[in-house]
Amino acid sequence: MLRLPIELEIGLRYTRSKRRKTVGKRDGFLSFISGISTAGIALGVASLIVVLSVMNGFQKEVRDRMLSVLSHVEITAPDGLANWEPLALKVAAQPHVVGVAPMVSSQGLLSRESMMRGVAIRGILPSEEGKVSDLPKQFVAGSIDDLKPGSFGVALGAQLAAIVGAHVGDRINLIVPESDLTPAGAMPRMRTLQVVGIVDSGHYEYDSSLAIMHWKDAAALLRLRDPSGLRVKVDDMQRAPEVANELAAIVPQALWVTDWSRSNRNWFAAVQTEKKMMFIILTLIIAVAAFNLVSTLVMTVNEKQADIAILRTMGASPGLIQRIFLIQGLSIGLLGSLAGVGLGLLIALNIDVIVPVIEAIFRVQFLPREVYFISELPSDVRASDVLTVGLMAFGLSVLATLYPSRRAAKVQPAEALRYE
Repeated sequence: MLRLPIELEIGLRYTRSKRRKTVGKRDGFLSFISGISTAGIALGVASLIVVLSVMNGFQKEVRDRMLSVLSHVEITAPDGLANWEPLALKVAAQPHVVGVAPMVSSQGLLSRESMMRGVAIRGILPSEEGKVSDLPKQFVAGSIDDLKPGSFGVALGAQLAAIVGAHVGDRINLIVPESDLTPAGAMPRMRTLQVVGIVDSGHYEYDSSLAIMHWKDAAALLRLRDPSGLRVKVDDMQRAPEVANELAAIVPQALWVTDWSRSNRNWFAAVQTEKKMMFIILTLIIAVAAFNLVSTLVMTVNEKQADIAILRTMGASPGLIQRIFLIQGLSIGLLGSLAGVGLGLLIALNIDVIVPVIEAIFRVQFLPREVYFISELPSDVRASDVLTVGLMAFGLSVLATLYPSRRAAKVQPAEALRYE
């Protein structure tokens, strides 16, 4: 039969030490401390994996919902984009571009009865909008085809419609920044619109502030003859900055070319900073748990001094003694890291089930729609994060075992056996 190396066998035996039958002493306390160290590493690893997965999921979910309404790249002109059709054909012919559509963008004030709300006015071309966004699929009432030029119909975000109490068929007033000259002076321009659709993108910020019209109607309200720009969709959203730079080189210099990462830079930078800070904080928790191994192994070395002395008198080298306690510490670190990875994956992959149960039991809501962009806690488990966390926890365990194992190797047999 194959036997394990002597240092591996002894090290694993010390990890799960029980009662000493020879002298009647208990080593159960050391076994308990080892279990606590293992559990501490496991909980730290699991916490870090869950937090990183949730933050990845939050960023991905918000980004996807943003880009279901926003465009990957926008080409805008300060005073309107004259002769936009040839430019749209030129942009559509570029590599990685999958769709181009005209747009009009402005701000306004929506009023109905006693309710008033600031809105983002977006003028679109219904026949082309499906090429650059998911807006046609997000109509929960009415249809994008109901936005016909000259009818001055409007589609409202679901939350905006609920705030002002508007339904399909109702009439609302829209006030735009441009003014009309009257005998009484300059007056804000106001137009009565008919609600022809309700849009629900799942993104509260846009659903509570978006008013969508045909671009010709929006241009008429703003006294524009042409769309204010083009919306561009690319085959890979991560390539949007690269494509934007390429488009900037082929369009007239008077036009502005921006991509989604620039227009939402502050939000994504804040999320990245928060993710880094959470990683550092939770890493410190893992470090505390890992360095509990120091006290565990020091106690084990003090308890096992007689055993160390006997091994030394039987010919064991200081290196073998050191490897025994290294193996004990590494086995605790490896077990804790693997258990933490397993527990973290179990929670992260089932967060969509666990969180609703907790919310139902305690009658709380972790992500109110009025505060956060989304109302459900998402999770995006990435292999790179799991591997990094697991290896980091194991690496800290390795560092924690160096001092106790070197101390064990320096135990002198005569000194250890003097009081035995």
